Amino acid sequence: MDPYKILKYPYTTEKSVALIDKENKIVFVVDRKASKKQIKEAFEKLFEVKVEKINTEITFKGEKKAYIKLKPEFKARDVATKLGLV
Repeated sequence: MDPYKILKYPYTTEKSVALIDKENKIVFVVDRKASKKQIKEAFEKLFEVKVEKINTEITFKGEKKAYIKLKPEFKARDVATKLGLV
């Protein structure tokens, strides 16, 4: 699956932006059919970072959100800066 189809867009709320610095996590809305493994591979390929862990949830709107925690040697703030979130 194409990485650009898996990762739809960054989810930007006050809570998700706080997670960037607090827990080194970044939140994306992803394709509902994508597995955690596919999300990890797509994120690592697009942003050239290593992912430690992914948690997903499906919202009441039917969107799938992925909470992507980066390994300590990489900073979520750097990825967020590339995306223009912070």
